[in-house]
Amino acid sequence: MRTPTVLAAAALALAGLTACSSTGSGTTTEAAATGDGKITVAATDTECKVAKSDLAAGTSTFSITNNGTKVTEFYVYAAGDRVMGEVENIVPGLTREVVVELPPGVYETACKPGMTGKGIRGPLKVSGEHKPLTGDAKLAEAVASYKRYIKSQSDTLLDKTKEFTEAVKAGDVAKAKELYPVARTYWERIEPVAEVFGDLDPAIDARENDVADGEEWTGFHRIEKDLWVKKDVGGDGPIADKLMTDVNTIVTKSATVELSPVQLANGAKGLLDEVATGKITGEEDRYSHTDLWDFDANLQGSKAAVQALRPVLEERDAELVKTLDAKFADAENALAAHRSGDGWKLHTDLSKDDLKALSDAINALAEPISKVASVVAR
Repeated sequence: MRTPTVLAAAALALAGLTACSSTGSGTTTEAAATGDGKITVAATDTECKVAKSDLAAGTSTFSITNNGTKVTEFYVYAAGDRVMGEVENIVPGLTREVVVELPPGVYETACKPGMTGKGIRGPLKVSGEHKPLTGDAKLAEAVASYKRYIKSQSDTLLDKTKEFTEAVKAGDVAKAKELYPVARTYWERIEPVAEVFGDLDPAIDARENDVADGEEWTGFHRIEKDLWVKKDVGGDGPIADKLMTDVNTIVTKSATVELSPVQLANGAKGLLDEVATGKITGEEDRYSHTDLWDFDANLQGSKAAVQALRPVLEERDAELVKTLDAKFADAENALAAHRSGDGWKLHTDLSKDDLKALSDAINALAEPISKVASVVAR
């Protein structure tokens, strides 16, 4: 989730380069989907009108238009707020799409004006025979390949988070600052999987203004503020312990989570959205300014998801693969210009022109990646 006021400011800041929780019952209509089969969602600051509340099992495309005044998000949740599909950062006047694979069952749709809270929810029933996309051997192997990647990154995430939290609990500010962006690298590479598990993701990764009134702020960014602003983590032992527990839980769950091939595609796009709406503007790591570590990790995580799907994409749309290869190379080269030793320059060291070059490269990559889910769902 992202802070609406920060995003609004970021949008203004990036123009030269290229809140409150809302809850309640969602509004659904029985209007037909669009002629191309897409299910329209009309979002405002107070409503979430989904064109259909009963769907056939399989893949569906939701087309969300933000008719409100606040940046919004759209989610499809399974039981326990497990994320089946999402699209974030839908600014007023914009239409964005998400492809979701849904087996038979009962779900919820949610729009989140202001991008905080539980959202405006409505019921969604899915019925009928479901033939999973993973029935295709190449798509099944794509998911298996990506899960191997998740396993390798998760193992290192545990190790690096343990080192980080131990430094915090020892009160070693200098060492904790050094370890902070390193541990987050492995988190940011696998974040799409983490988001599947509902409240665990914000518990680990929420910014201060993402936290609803009355809720406790925990996780990486809570400690980040104490390290760089307060310069004292003497009282952060319980926060560090909770972070370690939450990361352990995420890693354990990610080992057994069932993933759809379209979730890989959506995750690749979502990681680039993280860059375009957070890391580029400096809002993500607003105290440490280590955003480029996250930028690089998101780019690597996005590439890993696409590479897992590569055999299918080459078979179904070879030209798209060529475009993706070229645009990934462009984005990687644009970022490489800001290497500093074994890490990266601080966000505050980059000029407006530097940020524009990075923004242009990532937006050029995001466009072809947005096509991957529809190719996979064919």
